[in-house]
Amino acid sequence: MAEGLHPIFLLEEAVKMIGLVDAHGHSLIPNNVLYSWAVMGLLIFFGWLATKNISMVPRGVQNFFEFLIGSLEDFVVTNMGEDGRKVFPVLATLFIYIFCCNVSGLIPGGDSPTANINTNASMAVFVFLYYNYWGIRRHGIKYIKHFMGPYWWLAPIMFPIEIVSHLARPLSLTLRLFGNIMGEDIVLALLFILAPVVSTLPMYFLFLLADFIQAFVFFMLSMLYLKGAFEEAH
Repeated sequence: MAEGLHPIFLLEEAVKMIGLVDAHGHSLIPNNVLYSWAVMGLLIFFGWLATKNISMVPRGVQNFFEFLIGSLEDFVVTNMGEDGRKVFPVLATLFIYIFCCNVSGLIPGGDSPTANINTNASMAVFVFLYYNYWGIRRHGIKYIKHFMGPYWWLAPIMFPIEIVSHLARPLSLTLRLFGNIMGEDIVLALLFILAPVVSTLPMYFLFLLADFIQAFVFFMLSMLYLKGAFEEAH
């Protein structure tokens, strides 16, 4: 988000206070990295909190995480079959991390790491490499059949089309998430400038829903790419 639309980034100010600045007074650590670290730290803390006293009758944080993880796992297994359990930890981590990154921009003084294209591109490239890794691991050299089309005589046409299609996937994942979260942050900043509190509070609920949807879309598309890599080529 444009610097002028967001007056204070609390973590950036904290970094400046401890002297980690360049010659122009700018933070040496980019905002998206700072807030990514903050989100990861919070997730590690809540993960520790949920598992430090595990009981057969879950309650509190453990109960919440068991419900969340169980729901996501059921969704993945329903759509991918038992193979989904092999990749579920990665998919669940992506969903939870992206959602928390999206929501961090709604906190006063916060910023969304996913409003930075570099954050999204790194996740999208990881997903691209990850599902192709599983495709090669599962099928070996036969994985190339996924790019050849249903009939051998279509291979010269289908192969370049499939290659372009697969290369476009990380670009699509990156720009979809970036555009939506960046747009949300800009709208929220403008509303806060024009009509503080009155206009922003109702919009928070709409943006929370949008943040959830964008995280779920990234999660679901990643799952579908993995599902395609696990399947036999037709």
